[in-house]
Amino acid sequence: MSAVIAVGISGWTYQPWRGTFYPEGLPVRRQLAYVAERMTSVEVNGSFYGLLRPSSYARWLTEIDPVATGDFVFAVKGSRFITHMRKLVEPTAALANFYASGVLALAERTGPFLWQLPATFRFDEAKIAAFLEALPRTAGEAAALAAHHDDRLAGDRALTTTTVPQMPLRHAFEVRHESFRDPAFTALLRRHGVALVLSDNPGTWPVFDEVTAPFAYVRLHGHDELYASGYDDAALDAWAAKVQGWAGADLDVYVYCDNDAKVRAPFDAMGLLARVR
Repeated sequence: MSAVIAVGISGWTYQPWRGTFYPEGLPVRRQLAYVAERMTSVEVNGSFYGLLRPSSYARWLTEIDPVATGDFVFAVKGSRFITHMRKLVEPTAALANFYASGVLALAERTGPFLWQLPATFRFDEAKIAAFLEALPRTAGEAAALAAHHDDRLAGDRALTTTTVPQMPLRHAFEVRHESFRDPAFTALLRRHGVALVLSDNPGTWPVFDEVTAPFAYVRLHGHDELYASGYDDAALDAWAAKVQGWAGADLDVYVYCDNDAKVRAPFDAMGLLARVR
């Protein structure tokens, strides 16, 4: 079986994209389908800011199913309540709420879960180890965890079942502090099969380029200007060669363009996807 190469964007609801990437007059409800016709994945960002609803995830599937390829997947960004507010401390209850909030509806279209740590978060081996142990490894484990959600997710606010209980779940860590350049950290990730995100940026955070899982996860934030600068042909050629190198080594690859401020992300994603295809 050939390696999966999924390329897309981080989020899809940006007002400046209307009339630039999205055609004039395209209904908002058609935006996700428009993306799915042109890319092979998308990163859900709203899940970072708060608990979404099962109806939202189910609606997204309905919107993309007529146009998306069979291998189109949603990567899901983990809740900032877990990563930024609680800073991974005693994560089980918060993880239960997160997994009950609707992500199980994605079923076979579930991509990796992205856990982004704040730039002030320093490497703490015990804390990282405990969090990695708490993460579900299959959809069935996620459903069992979701069943322990609290009262905030009552009735149709919670989904605690899955149609694909044996499906493996993947996780990726995006860290933003130099202290994570510690062999103990990458050893933990390898032990759990968790990817270390390669986060391209203009020097705002350290860049970690090390494979720790059977897949690679890349976020392109803008090489020269954070969230704004685009990637020219030479840069896209270089990233395509890197992606193809990983795929040639039988690693699945997930790449998300997060340079959305000047409407570069969707065009860079399509340019990269055209090259790797």
